[in-house]
Amino acid sequence: MKLDRRTFLRGAGVVMALPLLDVMTRRTATAAESAVKRRMVFINTPLGVHPPYFFPQKAGRDYELSPYLEVLKDFREDFTVISGLSHPDVGPSHDSNQSFLTAAPHPERRSGFKNSISIDQFAAEKIYGQTRFSTLPLSCEGYGLSWTKSGAPVPTESWPSSVFARLFLEGRPEEIEAQSRRLADGQSVLDTVRDQAKRMKNVLGTGDREKLDEYFTSVRDLEQRLSQADAWSKRPKPKVEAKPPVEIRNSADLVGKTRLWFDLIHLALQTDSSRLVTLQLLGTSSVPPIAGVNQGHHDLSHHGQDPLKIAQLKLLELEKMKTLRDFLTQLKQTQEEGQNLLDRTMVFFSSNLGDAGKHSVKNMPVLLAGGGFKHGQHLAFDEDNHPPLCNLFVSMLQRMNIEADKFGSSTGTLTGLEAAS
Repeated sequence: MKLDRRTFLRGAGVVMALPLLDVMTRRTATAAESAVKRRMVFINTPLGVHPPYFFPQKAGRDYELSPYLEVLKDFREDFTVISGLSHPDVGPSHDSNQSFLTAAPHPERRSGFKNSISIDQFAAEKIYGQTRFSTLPLSCEGYGLSWTKSGAPVPTESWPSSVFARLFLEGRPEEIEAQSRRLADGQSVLDTVRDQAKRMKNVLGTGDREKLDEYFTSVRDLEQRLSQADAWSKRPKPKVEAKPPVEIRNSADLVGKTRLWFDLIHLALQTDSSRLVTLQLLGTSSVPPIAGVNQGHHDLSHHGQDPLKIAQLKLLELEKMKTLRDFLTQLKQTQEEGQNLLDRTMVFFSSNLGDAGKHSVKNMPVLLAGGGFKHGQHLAFDEDNHPPLCNLFVSMLQRMNIEADKFGSSTGTLTGLEAAS
């Protein structure tokens, strides 16, 4: 069986891109084809993270892990934490998230604001056509992070099931509808391509068979998560005699939604369906279903130094950091051409707010994982005299093998961040 990089498994209403198998690379490749496939994932947590629990107190490589970074201790050599950075000329407000990936000057009052292109769309123009989807703009709630060259918002996907369908379902409308019904009934897209997959496995080496089994397991696990989420959304809520709490209405599962998106992003990267992903996490007033948390996320982030609120905020944000840890684990456990996927994927985790309680946009919490940099350090800059955050974006673009010496407000690359050999 001859396999190339664009081999797919096909069934009724289903097309499944495959992860990169060793057998696909056993041929003479051009320089462009043999170049390392690098990716970027940008994650914004719009209500920030509590700075004292995120930033280490000491700069350099021998810093002590903060409470939030302690969650990521197994990845210490796979990430760099950066303090002091921000976008110049962006005013303190929740609307600063519009400039999160563009650095467009954003006054405290919105009148007269004109956005510019976001880094994912800038990169997409340079690598257009190399993947099925040039970018995947995703969001846990409505609005996203991606903007066109003209400053218009890029349509954002807010439903994981819709993205799953875009990744794996194709054919005539009635075929897609039938497959969607099968998924709702708990049947796998793998059922429709099982015979092809079995024939393929018979001609693959041990390493490729293991890689294919790992991929199919990921697909099936995600299907089950989506099916469970869909089933619960259609069930009526239980009726009780007790009066509901007067303070907060629980309207969002921050952890559950984040995990679903991370599962999907992993599959999209693993199949090389896209190399550029943006994800807006939840930032609402709702109470997430986390043990020990009974107040709204927004209220907790605007804690006013109330120790009880900060204690709950810590519980919430630790769970958020655990979802990031599990995502990094997925990437590191996935192999591609002799490397793990994390080494080929730059994961940028940050917030448009440095301190949500003050609406401050200074000292944004920045963590960069993977992507083939020399990590394991805390780069500390003076928040009142620092390089623009866009200097980091230029470093990331160049790591993508994109010729760029300027983006947004940049003045160069980020001092102290070096690519691994």
